Amino acid sequence: MKRIVTAPLAVAFVLLPGSLALAQPLTYQLPDEASTFKEGPNLEVAQNNCTACHSADYIRTQPPKKGQVFWAAEVNKMIKTYKAPVADTDVKAIIEYLDATY
Repeated sequence: MKRIVTAPLAVAFVLLPGSLALAQPLTYQLPDEASTFKEGPNLEVAQNNCTACHSADYIRTQPPKKGQVFWAAEVNKMIKTYKAPVADTDVKAIIEYLDATY
C-alpha cells in the first residue's frame, strides 16, 4: 500500500527585498509497507491504533517473547511519551495482541 503524505509546514515568512513570500507545503511519497501485522487476538484493535503512528516494521524490530510487562511498558510509552491517540479501552487488547504474537 502506497501512502502519500503532505507535511503541513508552519507558515514561514521570508523577507525578500521588497516582498513577502510564504513557504509551500512539502509533499512526498512513503515507501511501500515491507511487512504486515501477524494474525492474532485483537489484531484489528492493534492495527488500527498502532498504524496511526508507525508501520508493522517498527513492532517487528522489538525483541521477541518479552511478555506482557514489556509490551505494557511499550504501549504506555507510546501513549505517555509520544502522545499516541489510544483509547483507554484499547490498551489491554493491544497488549494482549502484542504478547500473543510477538
